[in-house]
Amino acid sequence: MSYNTFGKMFRFTTWGESHGPAIGCIVDGCPPNVEIKESDIQKDLNRRKPGQSKYTTQRKEDDKVQILSGVFEGKSTGTPIALIIYNKDQKSRDYETIKNKFRPGHADYTYFKKYGIRDYRGGGRQSARETASRVAAGAIAKKVLSKLLGKKFNIIGGVTQIGPVFYNPKNWSDKEIRRNPFFSPDKKVVPIYERYLLDIRKAGSSAGAMIELRAKGIPLGLGAPIYSKLDADIASALMSINAVKSVNIGAGSDVASLTGELNSDEMRIKKGKTKFKTNKAGGILGGISSGQDIVCSFAVKPTSSILNSRQTIDKKGKNTNISVRGRHDPCVGIRAVPIGEAMLACVLLDHYLMNKAQCGS
Repeated sequence: MSYNTFGKMFRFTTWGESHGPAIGCIVDGCPPNVEIKESDIQKDLNRRKPGQSKYTTQRKEDDKVQILSGVFEGKSTGTPIALIIYNKDQKSRDYETIKNKFRPGHADYTYFKKYGIRDYRGGGRQSARETASRVAAGAIAKKVLSKLLGKKFNIIGGVTQIGPVFYNPKNWSDKEIRRNPFFSPDKKVVPIYERYLLDIRKAGSSAGAMIELRAKGIPLGLGAPIYSKLDADIASALMSINAVKSVNIGAGSDVASLTGELNSDEMRIKKGKTKFKTNKAGGILGGISSGQDIVCSFAVKPTSSILNSRQTIDKKGKNTNISVRGRHDPCVGIRAVPIGEAMLACVLLDHYLMNKAQCGS
């Protein structure tokens, strides 16, 4: 199976299946002499791992990462960094009763028709379990970017919508995101999220979500005007995450309802520096970073595995019904926050290294 590698200069290749013995990744292109510890990576993995609250899947995984190569005496050597995360809480028997059925909304049908074989245990390679490897690679990218860009650099994501419930943009707080199980930047919407998701879970259903990402301290000039636009690569990276169905850069699809006056980010010179009055473009103009904050968002569909019975077909081409038992997130979008941060970090580092190779520092 091909296309398991992401990136150009900073690259990572993931491997493993949801119910296999382990998952992991190989990170290649990491600059040397960057301080990297397993605990640095573990911080982000702990934010993504399952079983942390009643609002996520109850699968219990430590997601403990082990560095196998590419780091010596606490610093990157410039050689491939191999990372492994062992699976411990697989319950493959949960899938025995549906192994010959295609789960609606999942990739079961297309995967089987393309390859003629599929691992039915939690979806195998198509499972979102694979994203733990991405988060590990993203943690390394963040460490490198922090060294290259300094203290001004930061990437943070927050859940801005669950089902029909929206946050208030005026209440955004970076600190609040770390204080609640929903990664919500708005403290006031948290109890509403709680009630809504508890009702959704009791009903045997699921809900979608919207996640916003913000990257600060990004230099001007990353990206290219045609085939390696920064926003195009960000969109591709976020769309590659399981269950993501749309991506917005800056104002995104809302620009369709704006006038030219409202959409243009006016500029002035203040104290010798360029200042933008607004950031509808999300920090990217013509595929190249403007020096403003990079702002993007992505929509995650409702978890496809639900208790309520749905119509489907089986491997023999016969009509049947399916109810998916086992442990599943009522809103998979919640745990997508650190995944989105990781993918954005990998794209930004990749473009930083490409820009340095072409244009110097």
